[in-house]
Amino acid sequence: MSAKERTPPAGRGIKRVDLAYVELASSENARDINRDIILELIRSKQPISRADLSRASGLQPSTVSAIAEQLLHEKWITEGALAHRPRGRRPTLLALNDQLVILVADIRPRQAIVALVDLNERFLTRAVVPLVADPERAVDRIVECMKGMRAAHPDRSFEGIGLSMPGRVDPTTQRLILAPNLKWGDFDIKKSMEQKMKLQVELANAANACLLSETWSGRLDRVRDAVLVTVSEGIGSAILANGQIITSRSGLAGEFGHSPIDPNGPVCGCGQRGCWEVFASSNAALRYYAEAVPKAKTLTYHELLHMTEEGDKSAIAAVTRQCTALGRGLRLITAALAPEVILITGDLTASWARFGPIVQRNMEQTMLTGTAPRLAITSDGELSRLRGAAAVVLQRHSGHGNSSQGTQRARTAHPNARKLRRII
Repeated sequence: MSAKERTPPAGRGIKRVDLAYVELASSENARDINRDIILELIRSKQPISRADLSRASGLQPSTVSAIAEQLLHEKWITEGALAHRPRGRRPTLLALNDQLVILVADIRPRQAIVALVDLNERFLTRAVVPLVADPERAVDRIVECMKGMRAAHPDRSFEGIGLSMPGRVDPTTQRLILAPNLKWGDFDIKKSMEQKMKLQVELANAANACLLSETWSGRLDRVRDAVLVTVSEGIGSAILANGQIITSRSGLAGEFGHSPIDPNGPVCGCGQRGCWEVFASSNAALRYYAEAVPKAKTLTYHELLHMTEEGDKSAIAAVTRQCTALGRGLRLITAALAPEVILITGDLTASWARFGPIVQRNMEQTMLTGTAPRLAITSDGELSRLRGAAAVVLQRHSGHGNSSQGTQRARTAHPNARKLRRII
């Protein structure tokens, strides 16, 4: 019998177990966990022999061979060169099948970035697709771009489609349930795209996708509690608690961007006044600049950041005001969750050397007590959303016995399975 709680190393005696969260061990889920361990070891140590997989995983050679044969049959991995050994038989090395690819899109209110990614996270092609307000026409444009990418790579096998969304996604229905900046209402993106592309579509909140990308890549190894904050048209956040990404039953966990911090502030897209994102988002910085320079042309956030590098005082003041609000608003996270690390991702990180210290200083000034969390940025805000969308597809499709609608089992029983965590 297994439970999510762990007994502390020094603990003795009887430990209380919450039976509502206990899962009986079975040969089936043990095989699933072992399969995930082998797949993760191949991904992180490729090319690797079956014997080395056995040594690294602690599993019997016969178990490793059976799992490897299954992964080969399903085309997740391939056999490659022979390993060089000073004596004895030369073993065949295993690696991920880079002919298996995933179509991904980072959808935003005004545009979508569409890309083709292989299992080794290499981008084969990428394109920017301008979007219109009507969701059906917008999806048609994304589909047209994806069909072009598929036609240009006829030698590849397409596993599915991953979508990074600027809003919250119901884990059960895969429908958008909160996306104030997108305003696509009840449109069923998944169903529409699956009908047009004939591929399984997986949706994920952009912040959760980015956080999954960070854990998948190993950049959060040894970190058990973290929060990732996306700064774009709005403010999104994702929670890593005790090594697992938390979305909750409704999918709304971590929606700090729509926490009111000033009841007299501007109206937010969610309908409330003074939410954190109306003060700390990229749109907030553009509003600050427009208020300071009413006759200025309409800018993009990238243009605003470029103006700060050129020394424009109004642009610098606008982004400084945004970063001040961002840092102060992080108190919502530090007081509620007290994470080890807070990761910031988004366009702002391109000018982090200039504006990051402002965020850091204001976060530290609002701490209730103790030391502030480590504040860091993702290395590639745009690519992390796309990599995260691909990781969502891999996570949901690669488990043993998992059809496209299959369940996800806990995958944290072995340290080498940590990057295939369940999103709960």
